[in-house]
Amino acid sequence: MSTTVELLKGAAELFPDEVVTSAHVRHFELPSGAGRFALITLDNGFDHTKPTTFGPQSLANLNTAIDQVEKEAAEGSIVGVGLTGKPFIFAVGADLKGVELLKRHEDALAIGKGGHDVFRRLSGLAVPTFAYYNGAAMGGGVEVGLHCTYRTVSAALPAFSLPEVFLGLVPGWGGCALLPNLIGADRAVSVIIENSLNQNKQLKGKQVYELGIADALFEGADFLEQSLIWTASVLRGELQVVRPEIDRGEAWDQAVARGKAIADSKVHGAAPAAYRALEIIAAAKDGDLGAGFDAEDTALADLIMGGELRSGIYAFNLVQKRAKRPAGAPDKSLARPVTKVGVVGAGLMASQLALLFLRRLEVPVVLTDIDQERVDKGVGYVHAEIDKLLAKGRVNQDKANRLKGLVSGVLDKAEGFSDADFIIEAVFEEMGVKQQVFAEVEAVAPAHAILATNTSSLSVSEMASKLKHPERVVGFHFFNPVAILPLLEIVRGEQTDDASLATAFGVARKLKKTAVLCKDAPAFVVNRILTRFMGEIQNTIDEGTPVEVAEKAVEPLGLPMSPLVLLELVGPAIGLHVSETLNRAFPERFTVSPNLAAVVKAGKRGFYVYSAGNAAKPELDPEVAALLKQGDSVLTEEQVRTRVMEAVAQEIGLMLQEGVVAEAQDIDLCLITGAGWPFHLGGITPYLDREGYSERVNGKKFLAQGIASVPA
Repeated sequence: MSTTVELLKGAAELFPDEVVTSAHVRHFELPSGAGRFALITLDNGFDHTKPTTFGPQSLANLNTAIDQVEKEAAEGSIVGVGLTGKPFIFAVGADLKGVELLKRHEDALAIGKGGHDVFRRLSGLAVPTFAYYNGAAMGGGVEVGLHCTYRTVSAALPAFSLPEVFLGLVPGWGGCALLPNLIGADRAVSVIIENSLNQNKQLKGKQVYELGIADALFEGADFLEQSLIWTASVLRGELQVVRPEIDRGEAWDQAVARGKAIADSKVHGAAPAAYRALEIIAAAKDGDLGAGFDAEDTALADLIMGGELRSGIYAFNLVQKRAKRPAGAPDKSLARPVTKVGVVGAGLMASQLALLFLRRLEVPVVLTDIDQERVDKGVGYVHAEIDKLLAKGRVNQDKANRLKGLVSGVLDKAEGFSDADFIIEAVFEEMGVKQQVFAEVEAVAPAHAILATNTSSLSVSEMASKLKHPERVVGFHFFNPVAILPLLEIVRGEQTDDASLATAFGVARKLKKTAVLCKDAPAFVVNRILTRFMGEIQNTIDEGTPVEVAEKAVEPLGLPMSPLVLLELVGPAIGLHVSETLNRAFPERFTVSPNLAAVVKAGKRGFYVYSAGNAAKPELDPEVAALLKQGDSVLTEEQVRTRVMEAVAQEIGLMLQEGVVAEAQDIDLCLITGAGWPFHLGGITPYLDREGYSERVNGKKFLAQGIASVPA
């Protein structure tokens, strides 16, 4: 035990700024005369907005509490021990700020061993132990409960997960070894691998119970009271907890194989965490928990000292912290209120925008278009989507009626926009059309109204140049699908004033979007990088590299989809249009592929065809193959990857020189939230730094040592 204390003391010295969690012990008599009970409450002294975590001092505090109850259990002065959290929070795992500071493998190993040594004491007490999952539980918070004899869960619990693989770790304090032995390998693979790699999907309380992780489910209002009544019944022998027998035969191996297939489909072998977790799950089949815990310690230490975790933590911090304080945004106090929104256009994109503004701002939203049929179709789309929300129970009938009443459509812009505070256009991506729309809107809109454009690549300054008040025009570029992708590129035109920009950022906050300030440069951030990335792949195909080789070349990045599948999603015509825009701006770096132009001219929606029985494995469309005119320069996968990544490194370097965004961190935030690039890459710049592309192309790394890497 002294070893554990020494381990934790050494780790605590490395992490002086830990938000320390206390472990309070209190005693009371259980209902029905079941006996004296000790309850440990985890609490960091803050409200639910600062969740309870486990750093080294916090683990030491829990260890001290266990010292006390272990002595009481041995003496026979208590009949059981419970573990719960402060209101709304059980515990959300290891403190990642401490993990970031670790520089040596032995220090990382100490964190793994320290957690195991403390948590496993709960299963070794002379009395039964109970975990009461009263609120959010993640990572180590879930794992400390797995070491207990029994578990209850609140039906109100909003989030329960083992998210480690998502970040580039393994559940390293018992999760990989204990969970499959509790609920079976297949269910454990779903929680540890599948949910993690599915954008860190969370479980609700009822699902935790149905999976067999918890033995009982109680309503949130009197959760602890009901848990203690249940505990008394268990301790008095009135209630037997029966768990299904675990299948340790072929089903276990099949579950691990399923986990590997999921990992392959998501990260293509590019990120080690999922595979390390699966190795431990596979080895846990024989039920040897000691060996499993040792394997977790080793995997945890190896991954903490690897680039993937550092990139994962960096990405997590971008999304959780930087996204909330956009670099370069004007003072919030300059923002003007928005009490009515106008949308120019009633097509699919415009209708999606109208729905988003309506749901988040709950103010009147009016659509306009060139004929009544289109207007009616746009309003009809919004009504139909609200009906879907009603059917799913996401809104009640009153709310649905109120939202429907707030949306309208008119043909006359003067009628629709005369009292609007924020007007956004989502019309055809052509400068002349957009300039005409803005001229018409300016003529009828109030003097204070913001005029926003959802352009994906055109100059906001040029769009505003013919207006009397260009200072109120701002770029407000959403990503499709609007309801899902969080990014909003807010573009400052040459004459955009601070009040207009502040209002745009204020609206973005209410829309719950991740807003990044961009300079008015061609295609802004995401489309510029993706177009250079895709363009270089297309160039290698045009020059003679087979399509499948060019596609497979970037698989090691573990992107959410292959480049040509992404092109199909975006639409070849839009891809061609953006490449033409960037070719006009930067002809020396951006090409317009004659093959892509031929595909668009032929009216093809993509390069692939999908067989009914095998939709996951697309094949090159024979009609597209017939259109392709290729040279005789054939590259290997590695040559393609090097060429593509060097091009991306060059483009990002130039964008930072031009001041398109404040820092490399904003590039990464845009790619993660606007293009779904993986956390394990940290967006893109940590990967470019790690693989040597940044220094080879630009002579220096994008990020200082320790920002998305092990500190020096």
